[in-house]
Parts: sequence; structure tokens; C-alpha cells
Amino acid sequence: MTFDMLAKEQLHKHFFAFSLQSSDLIGSGKFQWKQNGEFHLFNPSSVHLLQHSTKTNNYNLFKKYTNEVNNQAERACTLRSLFDFKKGTGVPLEEVEPIENIMKRFATGAMSFGSISEEAHTTLAIAMNRIGGKSNSGEGGEDAARYVKLENGDSSRSAIKQVASGRFGVTIDYLTNADDLQIKMAQGAKPGEGGQLPGHKVDANIARIRHSIEGVGLISPPPHHDIYSIEDLSQLIFDLKNANPQARISVKLVAKAGVGIIASGVAKAHADHILISGFDGGTGASPLSSIMHAGLPWELGLAETHQTLVKKPTQRSCHLTNRWTDQKWKGHSNSNHARRRRVGYSYCCTCCEWVYSDAQVSSQYLPCWYCHPR
Repeated sequence: MTFDMLAKEQLHKHFFAFSLQSSDLIGSGKFQWKQNGEFHLFNPSSVHLLQHSTKTNNYNLFKKYTNEVNNQAERACTLRSLFDFKKGTGVPLEEVEPIENIMKRFATGAMSFGSISEEAHTTLAIAMNRIGGKSNSGEGGEDAARYVKLENGDSSRSAIKQVASGRFGVTIDYLTNADDLQIKMAQGAKPGEGGQLPGHKVDANIARIRHSIEGVGLISPPPHHDIYSIEDLSQLIFDLKNANPQARISVKLVAKAGVGIIASGVAKAHADHILISGFDGGTGASPLSSIMHAGLPWELGLAETHQTLVKKPTQRSCHLTNRWTDQKWKGHSNSNHARRRRVGYSYCCTCCEWVYSDAQVSSQYLPCWYCHPR
């Protein structure tokens, strides 16, 4: 935005504040839907179609709902609504993946038990397990009884288990019963706050599963308390990989200017998967000021992250792929290199960090213990 745009926006607000009678003030509808306010994707029409179609199992009504949400040509609400498909030749059906393969990439949003009901939380997990997709537990824990398959063969276990400071029901059972372990670094709609559950919603069952006290509000401590640096994140990734060696480690970041650089550090800390979240979400507990003024649309953050991670490697990052030989490094005259070598340090050939080695090794450049635990 330019200064002229900012000035025009403020003058527009000033006009409505001082040029009209108080009874004529128009509600903007930024936070809550208003009949004369700005357009929302979730409005009385779309919500009614969604609820009615699912209650009656009416596919035609459901198609009306999807058309209501997807038809944003004249009232764009999202960045993706400004794009359209190019007209061209259709892809031959034999080149299209089977539906079973496509559904394996389906995943639900991370919605904690407590922010949504136990029935909804369980149903989402069963649905994803039936089609081979993945449901996300959110950071609110999960009942251990769900780790056992039901009599009809269904599983209500969430494949993705989320961790945010380990406060909410994160036990070794919770960690080992997962295909993905997701570290929740931040949430776009609540910067520096994370999960939030008011005390009046914390009943006896939620308190039991989250290992907390009934009636006491729950909130992730800012900024998730244990992670102040990329080294802290690397340590947590290492710990989770030891808790569940078969699980993929995911890190949730929020779209913002510079998120690509943050994502490169997360990749260097050996995360297997990086999720870019947008500025929306928060299951209704987000402060109003945060909703409007924190984070960016996920499309912008994803684009920046992708561009950063696929950039042409620099000379130093070439070392990550072992393109530099021992001879090239030995040819470098580096007093700091020699000093560190004398006191027992080695240069890791995977993460490009100096690491202490208490054993005499044949090479000065070896995978460190964090990259390849021995």
C-alpha cells in the first residue's frame, strides 16, 4: 500500500464518523456478518446450505453450497479467488491419479478437542482414516481409548498429533500413536498466544484428557515458552524423532514477511515437513485486533517459502549435499578451523555446524550426533 492509499482509507473512515448522524453509522461487518457490511464467505446463505445439505445428506444442496463459496468473481474474498483456470486441452484420464492416491493427501485442519466437540473431533478422524487421509488432533490432546480400533474396524485415532510446549495431554502414548508430529510454532489469528480455551468450556472429560484442572482456562504460553531460537527447535525435533522414530516431524509457521528465511532455518533443523498457516482460524477465541492486523494470507507465505527453499544453493549450502571434498576444505587456511580442530571439534558434513567430538575420528568432517544419532 502507498501513503496515498493509507490516506484515502483514513479519510473514508473520517467521513463516516463526522458527516453522518450517529443513527446513520454503518457497521462495517469486518468481524461479524452484517447485512449492509462487507461480504463474508460464511454468511447466512452459505451456512444454511452447508448445515441443511449435511443434515439431510442432500448432494444437490451441497453443490449449491460449494458454488456459493467458489463463485467469487465479483466479490473476491481470498487471493485465490483472483485466479482462474486457463482454457486448454484436458488432461487424458489415464494420466490422472486414482482417487485413492489423491485422497491420501487430504488432511483436516488442526482443531483441538474442546474447541470442537468430542463427536466432531472423533468423526473427522474416522472419516480421514477411512479414505487414507490424515486428521490433525490440534494441540488439545486425545483420549487414549481412541488408539484402539473400533469393533467395525474403524479407527478414531488422529494421524497427526500436534505439540505446543507439551502442555495439553502430550504423553509418550500420544507421541507414539501418530504418523506425523507437528510442532505448533505459531498461529496466524493469535500471534504469540496459540491455543486458547475459556475455563467454562473445560469440563471434567477435557481436563482429564489434557491433564489439567476442570474450570481453569487453557492457553499456550507466548511464544510457546520453550522455543526461543532455531537451536531450541532443533532440540525439540531431535527429541520427537527419538520419541517416535517412524513419525514425520512437521513444523507449523505463519505467513509473514520473511517467513521464507524462517522456513530455511526450520529445514536446517531437520524438519521433514513445513506447514504455512494463514491469518485466519483460531476457532473463535482470537482477539478482534489480532484477526485484522496479524499475519498474511497463506498464499503469500507459501509462495515466499517455496521461492526461498528452492533457490540456487550458495557455496556454503553446497556442503549440505557433500559437493565439497575433504581436499578442498583442507586447502583452506583458516585459523579458527585449526583452533577448533585442536580442541576436539569437527565440521558436520550435513548441517554445516561445528560439533564437539569426544572421540578421535579419521575425518575432520563427519555427520554430527544430532544429524545421525549413533
